[in-house]
Amino acid sequence: MNIKFTTNEIRYIALFESMTGAMVKDCIVDDKNGKITFLVKKGDMGLAIGRRGSNVTKVQKAVDKGVEVIEHSDDPVEFIANLFAPIKLRSIRILQRENGEKIATIEVNPKDRRAVIGRRGQNIERARILARRQHNISNIIIK
Repeated sequence: MNIKFTTNEIRYIALFESMTGAMVKDCIVDDKNGKITFLVKKGDMGLAIGRRGSNVTKVQKAVDKGVEVIEHSDDPVEFIANLFAPIKLRSIRILQRENGEKIATIEVNPKDRRAVIGRRGQNIERARILARRQHNISNIIIK
């Protein structure tokens, strides 16, 4: 699936890559919640975060928004686990329906449920967008 970035997203990606040296694969700008989520290439997480979070802090100051970094994975199960890290998911199942539609079902500890969903559903919504764009997963269901 080809992602079309807005000029705004392209600017943020260029800034993030030049400040951290990490390669960005996807970016979601959430103006409503004042947050930018960067999906970085597998293995670039350390670069992206920097020593004691210094790079993330630098980027946050530059963009004046919250910055979140998620590591990409070609394995859809690992990818979904990364979307919700550091929360440990009990299980992740990806089912493909006959029509080709892929649905991920995640099982979470009841005490982590609110964190997985996020305030006003922002975390699960962001996870669904990234899962759709990166792995063609049409929905994430929480059990």
